[in-house]
Amino acid sequence: MANPGTWSMVLRLCALILFLEAKVFVLGGDDSNVQGGNSIDGSGGVSELCVNDLASFMPPPYGNSSDIVCKPIWNTFVLRYTQTDDHVMNIILSAVYTTGWVGMGFSRDGLMVGSSAIVGWVNRKGQARIKQYYLQGSKSSQVIPDKGELPLTGIPATLVLHGPRIYLAFQLKFQTQLARQPLILAVGSGYPKHNNHLPVHTDKTTIKFDFSAGSASEAHIDFKQMKKNHGILAIFGWGLILPLGAIVPRYFKHKDPLWYYLHSIIQFVGFVIGLAAVVLGQQLYAKIDANFHTHRGIGIFVLVLSILQILAFFLRPSKDAKIRKYWNWYHHWFGRLAVFFAAVNIVLGIKIGAPGIEWKISYGFFLSIILLAVIVLETLARMRRTETKDTMPPNFQMNPVP
Repeated sequence: MANPGTWSMVLRLCALILFLEAKVFVLGGDDSNVQGGNSIDGSGGVSELCVNDLASFMPPPYGNSSDIVCKPIWNTFVLRYTQTDDHVMNIILSAVYTTGWVGMGFSRDGLMVGSSAIVGWVNRKGQARIKQYYLQGSKSSQVIPDKGELPLTGIPATLVLHGPRIYLAFQLKFQTQLARQPLILAVGSGYPKHNNHLPVHTDKTTIKFDFSAGSASEAHIDFKQMKKNHGILAIFGWGLILPLGAIVPRYFKHKDPLWYYLHSIIQFVGFVIGLAAVVLGQQLYAKIDANFHTHRGIGIFVLVLSILQILAFFLRPSKDAKIRKYWNWYHHWFGRLAVFFAAVNIVLGIKIGAPGIEWKISYGFFLSIILLAVIVLETLARMRRTETKDTMPPNFQMNPVP
């Protein structure tokens, strides 16, 4: 058995362990009670950024801190606002600021295009600037200063640089109480250029903010299905149907006039589906503010070639016309170019969209089937021409030489 000295040492060690555990518990505490968290829904408590005394540096009515709601919403962005019974809102957006511009847009559907935004910056001369912008399109030239649909009141908007943060304050008056609202938050590292045109943003996000509850959530604007539809239409229209239609006149001309009607119908169906892919791609391009110029340019080039092929159908000269030979060259080579660049663009689109290995396998399977069909049909056509040549009778001579 252990002696009394050993038991005394064990008891002392147990007491020391319990003491250390208690200290760790007190120092660590519960994360839900720690102030300064900036989770998007504010569940981590009131941020220390929200305890600033606005009256010390913000002009009225923005300096009035009574009944103000303050929520961290994204990165260093903090939103403060008040909303009265007659639907007047004072909104103060703040963020850590070094250079460039800071903005917040109000959107109907969570998309950048069609929204109106308040943007502020301090120029190189140290002058504060705050303006409303209308985001008419995805290009920088389509972001129009001093335009927009925000219901601003007669109270001037204000921009204040206080410490490391910039504060954008403005007042709006809505017809009804503002509740859930998609907000676009963006920052840019460059200064607005001449005529106050904004440089492209360096980072942005979209959230849905509930002004009635003072909570924010990520705006899940899912374009996956739209991208998927664009890819499916492009693969079937440009990548499958048009090549099949091009095969018909090369290998089935002996089935006259069936080959002509099949070729025309198949190519027209492929063109319609391909056109739908281009239209959907253009909509997607604008909505996600895409920057894939090569993919877009090749798609437009293929569309132009296809339109020229449709026009060739209506301008097809008769077989005995002198220009028929040149029309054939034009029709054949423009068609081959369209099919080739369509395949290139489909591969490029799959690479850009990164939809998964199954898309690569599927398109590779379709492409392999088409190439295999071409090889088989080309072999059969050559064999048929060889057999025809071998079975032709020799030339008949009226006066054979003895």
